[in-house]
Amino acid sequence: MDTSKPKQHPKAVGQQAEATIIARLLEVGYNVLVPYLGENLRYDLLIEDADGKFWRVQCKTGRVDSNREVIDFKAASFYYHQRKSGTSYLKRDYHGQIDYFAVYCPDMGEIYLIPIEQATTNSMRLRLHPTRNNQEKNVRWAKDYEL
Repeated sequence: MDTSKPKQHPKAVGQQAEATIIARLLEVGYNVLVPYLGENLRYDLLIEDADGKFWRVQCKTGRVDSNREVIDFKAASFYYHQRKSGTSYLKRDYHGQIDYFAVYCPDMGEIYLIPIEQATTNSMRLRLHPTRNNQEKNVRWAKDYEL
């Protein structure tokens, strides 16, 4: 008998991450606004802080690597575009369009809030354990972003 979990549709994975992120943001005291007609927006949520400032948040799902050393997530959107000359692969980062990434990692049960200024423009890694060569430069520690 196969006891493995069935593979979830990517949309369902995203919805689970977004719902978990919303619950945690509310728990820590943010007001959360979800765009009613916002499927094509670059952000998923707006949060309001205690000072009445609003912040655009893009929700992502993070995955722990096989060595359980880092959490990976996509800090850009990737899609294919059909043209007469063939298919092209396009990447769009979020700089200038959001204020934070909120990353839910189901493997860890944690949520991380990363300012866009500290994010890369491709795939991003949050380190869980020290590097094997003890490198510290450019390391983004997951614990520093925990919500």
